[in-house]
Amino acid sequence: MFRQKQLTKAEEGIKYTDESRLYEDLIDNEKKLEEIFVNCNDFYIKHVNIKEHTGRIVYINGLVNNDQLDDTLLDFEKHYYEGDSATYFMEKLQKSSVVSEETTLMTTWQDVIEHITKGDAVLFFNKCLHGLAISGRNKGLDRSLTDPPTEQVLRGSRIGLIENTDVNVALIRNRIRTPYLKTEKHYVGDVSQTPVVMIYIDKYADSSVVEEVRNRLTRMEAAIILESGHIEEMICDGKRSAFPLMQLTERPDTVSALLFEGKVGIIIHGTPMVLVVPTTFWEGFQSVEDYHNPFIFATAVRWLRYLFALVALFLPSFYISVTTFHHEVLPTPLALSIATAREPSPFPTIVEVLMMEIVFEGLREAGIRLPPPIGLTISIVGALVIGEAAVQAGIVSAPIVIVVALTGIASFLIPKLNMNLTIRLCRFPIMFLSAIFGLYGIGISLIAFLIHITNLQSVGVPYLSPIAPFHAAGLKDVLFRAPVNMLYKKKNHHGIERDD
Repeated sequence: MFRQKQLTKAEEGIKYTDESRLYEDLIDNEKKLEEIFVNCNDFYIKHVNIKEHTGRIVYINGLVNNDQLDDTLLDFEKHYYEGDSATYFMEKLQKSSVVSEETTLMTTWQDVIEHITKGDAVLFFNKCLHGLAISGRNKGLDRSLTDPPTEQVLRGSRIGLIENTDVNVALIRNRIRTPYLKTEKHYVGDVSQTPVVMIYIDKYADSSVVEEVRNRLTRMEAAIILESGHIEEMICDGKRSAFPLMQLTERPDTVSALLFEGKVGIIIHGTPMVLVVPTTFWEGFQSVEDYHNPFIFATAVRWLRYLFALVALFLPSFYISVTTFHHEVLPTPLALSIATAREPSPFPTIVEVLMMEIVFEGLREAGIRLPPPIGLTISIVGALVIGEAAVQAGIVSAPIVIVVALTGIASFLIPKLNMNLTIRLCRFPIMFLSAIFGLYGIGISLIAFLIHITNLQSVGVPYLSPIAPFHAAGLKDVLFRAPVNMLYKKKNHHGIERDD
């Protein structure tokens, strides 16, 4: 999408790491700002006079709420008393302002630039070595709270996270009302300076995991960070693995539940997706709705997901193996029926399956990219028309269409998007192995699959935990969903604690 170029020495100034102090002369400060924000047409410097003090208010148009800024300046005039020096008056404004949400005194250019670029206005006075950051961000930049589109539930909250880190933290705090909930803000990306909030519950989260996540965020080296996927690729353990080593969610109730389990959340400004670590293989098949329904139904659905995950992963390969090498595995009537259906087809089974799988994946991708009403029509009509036409033309056999359709339906049962993508991707190398070695190829791929995920870690936590290494207490939320009174117990009036 973009290429991060190497910054030259001249361009290093764009990073605004200059920690030199502000000037006492107002004109010098104005010239410095004009030099930094050269060719920025949306950067405004306005003259202001508050009683006897001459000043400048600087901000980026569009990021600041102008009406709120005007109200704040009018409020400032009420706090002036004759004889107040510029420095004393600014310190008094910082303590007594009631219109602005937040005011901050600054003395270095680095702090000034950070506040301006994040959407604050900064006030300067002549003969004053301080700048006053006035928080008045334009709320129109944020969308309203809506139902999260990627994690739909029949029973549960209808509120999803948005692209504003402050709102997202507030949504989580609304569910975890305890002072043990800690947040740490970092700015990542040398140029983008993207706000990233690390959130966890103290005394629940492992201190070593918290420290490891903090170190990885601070050690990141990148010019631009725009989305959670950039951070996921840069700080996860297995960068060359297709398996998700960080859980991805846009539901505040899911984040809250995971924080109670001792995990650490990473909230990135500009995306509603929150990264949660550490994660395990089994959490890729769990849904927040499992904890809203009775445990018997949740357990049954969870087993169904595991079963259909195996179907999505191995069914095409199994079909290729038994029709190419191991005919004796099938009952004789079924084997004869498949052979009769395949007789008009000019291609080997592996070619038939690959063609239909690629077409199915293409239709699914087209359905995602098109507007919802059109995309749904393309997916359904395209699959029916192309499948039926291919069978009638003798290009593929009817059993292939059934196998591919069953595989696609099975993949839809995997609730986590990143695990769904992994299963769909892993299906193809297994198909090639089964076309070469038959059922032995499936066995080889299964062994390689288990060896790979057994060696994976998520921020130091084994990926197959609590199965490998074995931890009996953790099984109550893996193979089945235990009753709530077994999962959680009352700790104190601050919250609930995982009973592991």
